Amino acid sequence: MKKILITGGTGYIGSHTVVELVNAGYKPVIIDNFSNSSIKILDQIEKITRIRPEFFDFDLCDEKATLEFIHQHPDIEGVIHFAAYKAVGESVEKPLKYYRNNFYSLINLLEAFTSRKVNFVFSSSCTVYGQPDKLPVTEDARVKKAESPYGNTKQVSEKILQEVASVNKNLKAISLRYFNPVGAHSSALIGELPIGVPQNLVPFITQSAIGKRGEIVVHGNDYNTPDGSCIRDYIHVIDLAKAHVAALKLLENKIYSQQYSVYNIGTGRGSSVLEVIQAFENVSGVKLNYRIGPRREGDIEKIYGDVSKAEKELGWKAELGLNEMTSSAWAWEKYIQKNSL
Repeated sequence: MKKILITGGTGYIGSHTVVELVNAGYKPVIIDNFSNSSIKILDQIEKITRIRPEFFDFDLCDEKATLEFIHQHPDIEGVIHFAAYKAVGESVEKPLKYYRNNFYSLINLLEAFTSRKVNFVFSSSCTVYGQPDKLPVTEDARVKKAESPYGNTKQVSEKILQEVASVNKNLKAISLRYFNPVGAHSSALIGELPIGVPQNLVPFITQSAIGKRGEIVVHGNDYNTPDGSCIRDYIHVIDLAKAHVAALKLLENKIYSQQYSVYNIGTGRGSSVLEVIQAFENVSGVKLNYRIGPRREGDIEKIYGDVSKAEKELGWKAELGLNEMTSSAWAWEKYIQKNSL
């Protein structure tokens, strides 16, 4: 079994990817400091997979600790790097928090693997595109000035990976530019578990529906979209997790010669904020309390991706739709409420 390091492996996308790695026959090793997750997720992963992954609790921004860990684990063959702060709105308010965490963790990891072969999958984002000139956006689209510090960290991190891979032939890397992950595992044992007030739409919807939050604020209804609210390409987290496994397998393929590549990971279609609200109401039977508020700084109007490159080269395709996304998120929220996670 190939040993794969998952940074941020108890987080939302990380935990689902750990499950898919186990399903694919890998041995995941997790590093996390629980800045936006819970140690209880390790128990949940074990319930799903019947395997408890190796786990280490420290901050990857600690250069010494990171170097020592990689040195002590010479059998790690791949890295999937999730450990980063990810809220657009918070990054506008606290840019230094995002620059410090998202850059230091990546640089320390790359330094630690300088003299060792490693396959590296990076958690990037469609925010690198800003507001695209043409939709659906392709990987060849011009990368514009980032609309938020979070988006800027993803742009610069991609550039760091590309430049390091060009001079360090031990490193083969793929950046997955994914769109908006939502939903939860079909078991309802893992899902998005934000600390404090959710920064993303769907967990705020589910928390509002179950009574944890007040009304939902739709940030703007005067955009140039069919219903005036922002449009995003929402992707089920299980589909997204499977894309990381597909990227890892591609890097392992001996005929794959690229040092660095990027792939869009989404469904290829956009849904508006109001459409997501409607989908949730339809699958849950719960009437949501929402109002229209002002636009939010850092938000773009609309984005959805051309995912044909990922479908062709990774052999991957999103399979789950908006109903599955919202229904699984609701099942997870009800599980949290019942089990006090």
